[in-house]
Amino acid sequence: MKKTISYFLGFMFLFFVIPVVCSIPQNTKSENEQTTEVSATEQQNVSEDKPEQEQVKKYDYEKYKTIRLLHTESNQVEELGIDEYLYGVVSSEMPASYEIEALKAQAVVARTYTIYQAIHSSGKHENADICDSFACCQAWISKEERLSKWKPEEAENNWNKIVNAVDTTSGKIITYNKEPINAFFHSNSGGVTESSLNIWGGIDYPYLKSVETAGEDGYSQYNSEVKLSKQELLNKIKTKYPDCEIDYSQENCIQILENTTSGRIKTIKFGNKEIAGTEARTLLGLKSTNFSFAINGEEITFSVKGYGHGVGMSQTGADSLAKSGSNYEEIIKHFYTNVEIIEVNSL
Repeated sequence: MKKTISYFLGFMFLFFVIPVVCSIPQNTKSENEQTTEVSATEQQNVSEDKPEQEQVKKYDYEKYKTIRLLHTESNQVEELGIDEYLYGVVSSEMPASYEIEALKAQAVVARTYTIYQAIHSSGKHENADICDSFACCQAWISKEERLSKWKPEEAENNWNKIVNAVDTTSGKIITYNKEPINAFFHSNSGGVTESSLNIWGGIDYPYLKSVETAGEDGYSQYNSEVKLSKQELLNKIKTKYPDCEIDYSQENCIQILENTTSGRIKTIKFGNKEIAGTEARTLLGLKSTNFSFAINGEEITFSVKGYGHGVGMSQTGADSLAKSGSNYEEIIKHFYTNVEIIEVNSL
């Protein structure tokens, strides 16, 4: 009898209990794996009690997931996720001490510039979309090198701040007529930016117009000075124009012939040579074309305002606006005329 009951119980377990247990859905994914599948829209609705950085979901770029970066020193091309690449750009181009909204603006500007280059500069760097030289494209630095240059006690917080600026604006780019703009930027405008029409061969980008910005005079980049002897000045001009002669006994031996609408030097005469203000800046080692000069005995002093070509977003201007309460979108629309900020996937 006991044997019969045992057989009966075994039969019931085998054919009824086991199938029921096996039919229960199993959730083998970790909590982290499930979280990454939340849609971009849903992710934005996460409780506001969490810090902003924790609410960020990495944007899923469709066309521009990776960037081919040319390292100019090694001549090697590295493929990076675009936002990973932007961590290195923003941390290299703008001080981490700047306001977070200024850093966000820099992230969107740098992303836009990168995508513009990827679209319009094919073949410029052969197998690369962009290079790491600030003189050619935009500066870039690796995380390891960047951390090593900051004070140890500030490094981690600085890096997290940069990552936050990039991640919270992930996917955002600046457009004009539904096309990415050529998003130029510079260090300090000296209070007023320059129109693209006045430099680089007179290319008139409709979104790169001259605008004024308050507060830039509080930054070290606002003023600079270069002093040269009369002979040093002549020698610098002769590196490009060997037949240049300057008769310093003449009242107008150096003469500003034309200014741009922003007050920068458009054309200047050194003795028998008339040259563009942009060329004078390069030859004389000045920080911008917004300069004046004074001849005192054997010395010539160039007083310079601002730092950089002056076109597009001023970085110190962005920080000044952020300190006054502007968010990154307001900062961008201040420096770029009639633009829109959109998701890159909507292109």
